[in-house]
Amino acid sequence: MAKKHYLTATLPDGYVKTIGPTATAFTHYWRIVALLENGKTEVFWGHTRSLGEARKKRSAAAEASRARGWKSHEFEIVELVRTSA
Repeated sequence: MAKKHYLTATLPDGYVKTIGPTATAFTHYWRIVALLENGKTEVFWGHTRSLGEARKKRSAAAEASRARGWKSHEFEIVELVRTSA
């Protein structure tokens, strides 16, 4: 059985997301903050097993923005920090 650990993402605005305990080897966390037409915001997030996989979410975010009619959106990727569970 794989050893479990915690993964922590710290975004530039100071938001901290902790994932775990998990045995999965995630390396990056991504977040989309969408500004809706009505002035509200929605947040979408996930984690990936590589930086390349996370970068692919950027084009998906742009497509979602057009399809859902968002006023704007921010897409961020940060590396996850692993600690023992």
